[in-house]
Amino acid sequence: MPLPSADELEQLEDIEKQWAVKAMHHAETYFKLISTLDSSKLRLTSIDDEIYKDFSETFPEIDVLHLDEEQFKSKDAKEKWRVWINKYEKRVKEFNFGTLLRIDARDDYTEQNTMFGVRMQFYAIEIARNKKGMNDAVRNK
Repeated sequence: MPLPSADELEQLEDIEKQWAVKAMHHAETYFKLISTLDSSKLRLTSIDDEIYKDFSETFPEIDVLHLDEEQFKSKDAKEKWRVWINKYEKRVKEFNFGTLLRIDARDDYTEQNTMFGVRMQFYAIEIARNKKGMNDAVRNK
């Protein structure tokens, strides 16, 4: 496979920048919401309860208060997540769009407290945190 041309690389860089801007905007908007509202009343999708139940049954080992990146990035974890995420392809808009995940629910999006994921992972983690009242820590700061 040939290397991309300079023009193609510029286009890729532009796409990457657009993704980063959209992901950061999403993160900032969400953090403002959970910083000011009672997140236990927040609905992120029309199927929050279903996502929460499915996530809890499929990934009981994940501590949503403080995420372990290995449970997202290891080869086995990636495959397990891929199967789970793809179930929502036709039901959740931008289900596999790249997004930012807070590692620790008690903190803001910072370089040390952020990892990359996809939208369904964000929904699974944040719906669980909201239902368990874990995002109250940022609202009460």
